[in-house]
Amino acid sequence: MSSLWLDRAAAIETDPFEPERRYDVVVVGAGLTGLTSALLLARAGRRVAVLEARSVGAVTTGNTTAKVSLLQGSHLQSIRRHSGRTILDAYVRANRAGFDWLLGYADEHRIAVQRRSAVSVALTSAGTSTVQREFEVARDIGLPVELASASDLPLRTYGSVVLPDQAQFDPLDVLAAMTAELRSLGGVVVEGVRVTSVVSRHEPARVITSSGEASASTVVVATGTPVLDRGLYWAKVSPHRSYATAFRVPGALPTGMYLSVDDPTRSVRTAPDGDGGELLLVGGNGHTVGRADSPAALLDELTRWTTSHWPGAERTHVWSAQDYATPHRVPYTGWMPRGSGRVYLATGYDKWGMTNAVQSALQLTAAITGDDAPDWGRTLGRRITTPLALASGIGTNAAVGWWYAKGWARMLASRLPADRPAEGAGSVGMAEGRPTAESTVDGATCRVSALCTHLGAALSWNDLERSWDCPAHGSRFAADGTLLEGPATRDLARR
Repeated sequence: MSSLWLDRAAAIETDPFEPERRYDVVVVGAGLTGLTSALLLARAGRRVAVLEARSVGAVTTGNTTAKVSLLQGSHLQSIRRHSGRTILDAYVRANRAGFDWLLGYADEHRIAVQRRSAVSVALTSAGTSTVQREFEVARDIGLPVELASASDLPLRTYGSVVLPDQAQFDPLDVLAAMTAELRSLGGVVVEGVRVTSVVSRHEPARVITSSGEASASTVVVATGTPVLDRGLYWAKVSPHRSYATAFRVPGALPTGMYLSVDDPTRSVRTAPDGDGGELLLVGGNGHTVGRADSPAALLDELTRWTTSHWPGAERTHVWSAQDYATPHRVPYTGWMPRGSGRVYLATGYDKWGMTNAVQSALQLTAAITGDDAPDWGRTLGRRITTPLALASGIGTNAAVGWWYAKGWARMLASRLPADRPAEGAGSVGMAEGRPTAESTVDGATCRVSALCTHLGAALSWNDLERSWDCPAHGSRFAADGTLLEGPATRDLARR
């Protein structure tokens, strides 16, 4: 599986890791948050290193649908309900700042951008009231939205709210330009080096990696969910995985960037195919990581839905992305507890990372350089946990506890089958008195520990991506136990 963006991206030149080197700032993660932060800090005269465990854009940024919009499905009404109007106003202004900066950067570097209307659409009659509320909330907060009764989708709709002049692009084009500019300013971008811990009691902070140590006055953790356990952010965000597909379609394509407000979610947009034509991008069927019985079945359903409405559609790409949501519905951005004022983080974009990554980078840069923080940033930083946000967080953690119990009970009650799993299959059970996960991928059968290396939850098999996924806090591992993403920092033990 590879996203459209990663599949066609040109090679990005990076740097070797130099153990024991001292920097002003080490940024952990080479997605949009990390590279924007690093670039802004390098422009401010800081010596910056970006350390990426995999490759530039390999995780969320390279697997997004890359819609750059201030209208975000039904997200605005959700923020108002969970955090109030003042926080919503600050959130919209923050996202506008991210929107303007990002599109200005794209224009400056001649990155192709397609201007499109963002459309929050009801695909069922039950979604009509949600569309109406989103329109009222967006209009109240100052967005020039309109209600529409028809669409250019080839299926029945039940009304939509439209915000014109939003944008879409290829996110790897942006990351490539940022990496090149950062390196031209003396910064370094290192791939294949995983940060496992940060010791920040004294100046400089020590950054411990899979390839040795580096040191820096400041560390920015920009890894989707923080890979450091300080502040218990793994318990404050919920991990979600969703799926995307690209199709070559005969006939007319929709012109807007559509997102349904009802379940199951459907995201629809187009993208240039590189040959003067366009592909149809369809996403949706999201779920909490590790809690779907069959991600492959979810992809099949998404494909059937697409081909039923666009007859003759031929699938060219399949991919998935992982995002994290907060109880407040707005990101956590700022200094990390127990970091001695030297460690910063950004997380919890709830699938709207294109604008939120940049606004978070703007906040972090101001905090690190000592510049005046934007007023919207100060407001977001002073938010109060409302009863609804508190209840949401309690519910999330109660569900985590239930999945711990369910996973362990299932595992302790079963033994691994004597026969090895079929191709693409995986199972969990006891073997020689130890929790063991066994799978067969590309003809190779592997046995690994069935317990997540983060906090010991029993893992689930992902039959689409052929990975072991943690239903507690979202860590993911390849079939051979290699860590892919999440709050974990260690591979699974081989059996």
